Amino acid sequence: MREEEVTVKTLIAELRISLLATLSLAVILCGLYPLAVWILAQGLFPWKANGSMVVQDGKIVGSSLIAQGFTDPKYFHPRPSAAGQGYDAASSGGSNLGPISKKLVEAIGQRVMDYRAENHLAPDAVVPADAVTTSASGLDPHISVENALLQAPRVAEARGLIEEAVVKMINIHTEHRQLGILGEPRVNVLLLNVALDRKR
Repeated sequence: MREEEVTVKTLIAELRISLLATLSLAVILCGLYPLAVWILAQGLFPWKANGSMVVQDGKIVGSSLIAQGFTDPKYFHPRPSAAGQGYDAASSGGSNLGPISKKLVEAIGQRVMDYRAENHLAPDAVVPADAVTTSASGLDPHISVENALLQAPRVAEARGLIEEAVVKMINIHTEHRQLGILGEPRVNVLLLNVALDRKR
């Protein structure tokens, strides 16, 4: 058998093996594996697997994983957002401004004044950092408990509720540290606002 024939036969055999390996991996990784993950997710935790959608009055009002731009005084307000035009999930991202950026210092100064004004705070009241700074994603659905408590009087007044009732709702919706050590206690703004709407 000539050397050329051996080379051609070897090449055909290697091509056959490569094609079979590629097709097998495509079926497993692009078909069977995603299907198995989907079945397990839908069976074990369908709410999370479908985007943690929050339903109110039979309609989806948002995801508990993504912030929304609440501005009405009767709602708790989220962190500021630099994602697109604000809270745009298709343009997730921060401002990328450094800590000594003049633009950032001016923006935070304005947000501090606005926060104090809308929540009827004293001109020298300490404002929580998360109330005036954006998150890295621009879509953080949580605020600090301190931030929520400072907004409580405004929300109570706008809804005609006693402040203690609103504070109780904050306490009910406070998520504690994961595993008791990770992160800080926080409040999901959308879940809290939906709970307040249901309370009425």
